[in-house]
Amino acid sequence: MGTKNGHKKLSRKAEDYLEAILNIAHNKGYARSKDVAETLSVSPSSVVEMFRKLAAMDLVTYRKYEGVTLNPEGKRIAEIVKYRHVTLKAFLTLIHVPEDIADHDACIMEHELNDETIEQIKLIVDFLDSHFYQPDALEMFGRYCKARELEDKPARS
Repeated sequence: MGTKNGHKKLSRKAEDYLEAILNIAHNKGYARSKDVAETLSVSPSSVVEMFRKLAAMDLVTYRKYEGVTLNPEGKRIAEIVKYRHVTLKAFLTLIHVPEDIADHDACIMEHELNDETIEQIKLIVDFLDSHFYQPDALEMFGRYCKARELEDKPARS
């Protein structure tokens, strides 16, 4: 298998599971199949199947009835995926994409964009969040977006 984002090419689905496990385990120290199923809106049996696959790749430690924990490589990959997601969502919300759409789109984009693209997006987000930009620039951009939205709406009869 080739590599992507510094790790073996995993499916989007496997990356999503690792990210979900990371987020859940951050609070509890481990993740149960029920928690992951709720987070990803999948069946508990699908979660158990993926836990077994991830365990076979030595990315997680899975104990039936006890849940799953990330192994070092699984944690490293999950942290990369989460970083990409957080970066993309921050960018999308910065350009006034509604938060729920930004979260959904970031979840799709996090698997596809090149590492260099993610880093450039991170730089622009950090730059715009810093004191280097005109303080009202983002507010002006928001007004511009709203005005364009109004222009694009068809006139009512």
